[in-house]
Amino acid sequence: MSKVKRSEIVKGIDGEMWINTNRRKTDTVSNIPLLPPALELIEKYLDHPVCVINSKVLPVPSNQKVNEYLKEIASICNIDKPLTFHIARHTFATTVTLCNGVPIESVSKMLGHTNIKTTQHYAKVVDLKVSQDMAALKQKYAGI
Repeated sequence: MSKVKRSEIVKGIDGEMWINTNRRKTDTVSNIPLLPPALELIEKYLDHPVCVINSKVLPVPSNQKVNEYLKEIASICNIDKPLTFHIARHTFATTVTLCNGVPIESVSKMLGHTNIKTTQHYAKVVDLKVSQDMAALKQKYAGI
C-alpha cells in the first residue's frame, strides 16, 4: 500500500473505482476493485501533506512501521495473534474474499499471483466456506 500512487486509482470497466497497478514482485498487472471502507480511507487522506507531496494514496512510512502499528492495535484490542501486513493480506484473501464467495481465480488476480497454486494455499483455510456451500446445496436438493 505504501507504493500505490494516486494515478493508479482509476474508474474501472464497471464505473467503480479500482486500483490499477503493476506488482513489483511478480511484474504482473493487478486490478483490484475498491470496497467502500477502502474508498473512505482514500478520501480521508486525500489532503494529507505526505500524500499530496508524494502523490501517494496513503501516508504509509514503511512496512516495518505499519507492522508496529498493527502490533499496537492488537495489544489495545487484546488480540493474542501477531498482526502484520502479511497477515492482513492473508485475511483479505480468506475472510474478506474467499469466505464471501469470490472465486479463487479473482482472488488470485487481485493478489498478483502468477500461479493459481499459490492462491490455493489460502483456500485451504476456508473449509468452513465449503461446508456452508454444501449445506446450501443440500437445502436445494431437499426442496426437489
